[in-house]
Amino acid sequence: FDRIAAKHPERTALAYRSALSGEEESLTYEGLKDKILRAAAAFSSVGVGKGDRVAIVHRNDPAFIVSYFALARLGAAAVPINFMVQNPEELRFMLGHSGAKGVVTQKDFLKGILAAKQGLALSSVWVSDDASASGETQPFWSWAESFAPFNGSVPVSPEDTAAILYTSGTTGIPKGVMLTHANLASNADGTCQAIDLSSEDVWIALLPMFHSFCWTVCVMIPLRMGAKVVISPCPAPLEPWLALLKRHGVTNFTSVPQIYALLANKAAGYLDYALKEGFFKTVRFCFSGAAPLSPMTHQAFKEAFGLEIIEGYGLTETAPIAALNRSGRVKVGSVGQPLPGGFVRIVDEAGKELAVGMEGEIEIKGPSVMKGYFKNEEATREAIGPEGWFKSGDIGALDEEGFLFIRDRKKDMIIVGGLKVYPAQVENVLATHPAVQEAVVIGIPEGAGEERIKAFLVLRKGASADILQLHQFCRQNLDPYKRPKDIEIVEELPKNTLQKTLKRVLREREITKRAAQPSKVPA
Repeated sequence: FDRIAAKHPERTALAYRSALSGEEESLTYEGLKDKILRAAAAFSSVGVGKGDRVAIVHRNDPAFIVSYFALARLGAAAVPINFMVQNPEELRFMLGHSGAKGVVTQKDFLKGILAAKQGLALSSVWVSDDASASGETQPFWSWAESFAPFNGSVPVSPEDTAAILYTSGTTGIPKGVMLTHANLASNADGTCQAIDLSSEDVWIALLPMFHSFCWTVCVMIPLRMGAKVVISPCPAPLEPWLALLKRHGVTNFTSVPQIYALLANKAAGYLDYALKEGFFKTVRFCFSGAAPLSPMTHQAFKEAFGLEIIEGYGLTETAPIAALNRSGRVKVGSVGQPLPGGFVRIVDEAGKELAVGMEGEIEIKGPSVMKGYFKNEEATREAIGPEGWFKSGDIGALDEEGFLFIRDRKKDMIIVGGLKVYPAQVENVLATHPAVQEAVVIGIPEGAGEERIKAFLVLRKGASADILQLHQFCRQNLDPYKRPKDIEIVEELPKNTLQKTLKRVLREREITKRAAQPSKVPA
């Protein structure tokens, strides 16, 4: 960062709306470096040093970036936490488990943080959008800017922990993923090698920065290149960030499949022209991750906007990108090839590598693979083998050119009559029905290791569908053992902040519902 700031001191690094003034503002690379160094000095003044942790519970904002980089200067680790965590015990667990010395946050999340911190060794809470904060809190910006820029020297190794990111907790107790400086840098640099990016590009940080996908792709990569980052506080509603695309001439757009599907669905008639020529006119790259992109959504978006979606794949534990399609060489349905310097293989249940085209668990190796799980050596040993291969828990296959195809999550696989059913395959078929907007499939335990397939469908606006007709559609398009026994039409699906459907929530609801019903012979 220092090299880029010295080379392009007057170039715009960040464009954003100030949470304090409400005005559109910007920071040059020189200005951003100054704020980072002042924040580093401020953190140092309260005893934050090498090996310490500070949590960040914050929407997308310069305060997030400044805090993160300031802590890195001191050899301390940032602990970005999902600001939508509503469960006080879960928040308390992450703050306590990480041993965070303080929290950088906003007014909206203050009540939960102050309740969760009781009894913890968490001494400081800094609020970025309240200049009058007092009592148990301090105003972040005036506090940080009261210090002269940090001029100390802290020996920081590439293998030191730069961040601890807690898994979403959708499958149990969150685990703290330790990512090193080398993990983050190698992932950003590998992506730059794979895609024809430029320092003249303009990126938009739309997805939440606490997620490694946005942090690496929309913050780390552009700032390492000297490009401009336009900050959007959140992805909903669409109108504010669509205006940002047009105002700043955004060239690189990063999102998730659900938003691409929404855009493609809205692109009709005049709106099609307005979206393509008004808002997406300057966009040259569209990146997708965090969830599988259906070929149907890919094609619909391409037809509407004339833009290819470059899909990738990864996990928090791989910092996050493990595979990526290349610009000009996209295989629809594939998440691409491993990043330069990285490796991907497919193994069976015994850990034996499988041949091309065979389905098995995806394992990943390379400089982006995490250091381990914080304070959890057992989970680390289970996840990373002795040769450094990380077990993803995802099912996939490689083709003869090394392109990776994701089949499903290993834990989501359904067993019917002793046969394996991958929900994603069934969901993709259901999504081709003209009335269906979204389809989610789960397995419900029925005893003796068997499961019953149930589909939840969200219909397109104004569309209608008959359950019997939907079952007929399944009979026409799915093998008998893959057909859902139950189909339910719902208004919406439970989702997290990246719009991933929470299948665990649906599964738990069904199990609870069935437990309350009188026992009966399954259909």
